[in-house]
Parts: sequence; C-alpha cells; structure tokens
Amino acid sequence: MVQIKVYALADKLNPIKMELSNIIHTSLIEVLQLTPEKRFHRFFPLDKSDFYYPSDRTDNYLIIEISMFDGRSVETKKELIRLLIKNINRKFNIPVDDIEITIFETPKSNWGIRGLPGDELILNYKVEV
Repeated sequence: MVQIKVYALADKLNPIKMELSNIIHTSLIEVLQLTPEKRFHRFFPLDKSDFYYPSDRTDNYLIIEISMFDGRSVETKKELIRLLIKNINRKFNIPVDDIEITIFETPKSNWGIRGLPGDELILNYKVEV
C-alpha cells in the first residue's frame, strides 16, 4: 500500500495536478512495482497565507509525502526519490531545491484496509523490493 499527499501553493499546484499524479504513479509502478490500479493520491493546494516555507525556496516549493508499508530496501527508496525529483524537474521545470519528498513507512499491521488489518491482506504485488 502506498498513499501520496502533495502540498504546494494552489496557483502552482492546481494547473499541474493531473500530470504530476501521472508522473508520481508511473514512478511508483516502475520502482516499487505497484500494479497500475493502485493510485491513491491526495492534493492539498494551499493559499499563500497557509503555507510557510524557508526564504531559499520559491513559490514553486512542492512537498510530497509518501506513506507506505515498510519492507522496501534503502536502495529502492533512494531510487524512487531520485526518479521523482528528476521527472518533476524535467516536466515542470521546478528547481530541485524546491522539491521535497518524505517517505513514511509503517508496519502493515498499522493499516486498516478493506475491513482488515494490513498484515492480513493478500496483496497482488510484492512489498519487499
């Protein structure tokens, strides 16, 4: 299971949401080997008065939070981060200093999905990649 939250200024995020979702999803499929139907993305377009960030960031500042089952290797997580930053930078010309990605991992037993604890689910994809 992987869930995505994306935060940015509304006037910057709203025009690119669909394309950004596609980049994120394609990267998750490629690196984490998720199945294509596993798209769980939420976007949080923020008003400038609700989004404080350091002065060395621009109005393009983009935060991506990735919540997922634990079990992926460090190399896999680094590959995902690098691919996301590269593809977002190339597609939207957002400076790499303005792209921040955090991965939160939790045990499967801490998730409740389809009426079951996550560790009782039968998954159609591998977590240990």
